Amino acid sequence: MLQKAIVIRLMDDFAAKKASKNLGYSMALTTLERIGEGKVREHTGDVLFPVEFSCVTFKIFRGEILEGVVDKILKHAVFLRCGPTDKVYLSHQKMADYKYVPGENPIFMNEKMSKIEKDTVVRFIVVGARYVEAEKEFQAVVSLEGDYLGPISQNSV
Repeated sequence: MLQKAIVIRLMDDFAAKKASKNLGYSMALTTLERIGEGKVREHTGDVLFPVEFSCVTFKIFRGEILEGVVDKILKHAVFLRCGPTDKVYLSHQKMADYKYVPGENPIFMNEKMSKIEKDTVVRFIVVGARYVEAEKEFQAVVSLEGDYLGPISQNSV
């Protein structure tokens, strides 16, 4: 009963989608190693249990090749989602072959008619990543400069 309550609490905390600077985002609980002795908090009556557990984490690193889904297209940039990170920035300067095409549904397109539009899956390289303490999340700046980078599927979401 206690183990089930602790697992549910950990899963709820993971669902809150907050990251830590050192570990990144906690995605899934894999094992609950140990539950320590509970301690009652004086003023609230809550019981705190120290726990040891293993989990799957996600953290963006500079130089990594990742895939993300286009979330928003602006004249000078594209914003993507990658895993739990929804602040991935791709500047028009980092996708040299692509030109902005305005309209009701703006896109970026190159001479080979390859399109980057909303919901397109794009493979990119991480140029820089930073942790924002106030928001407890990561932001990344990415590029399409390199082999096998760019859109890999259209409207797949």
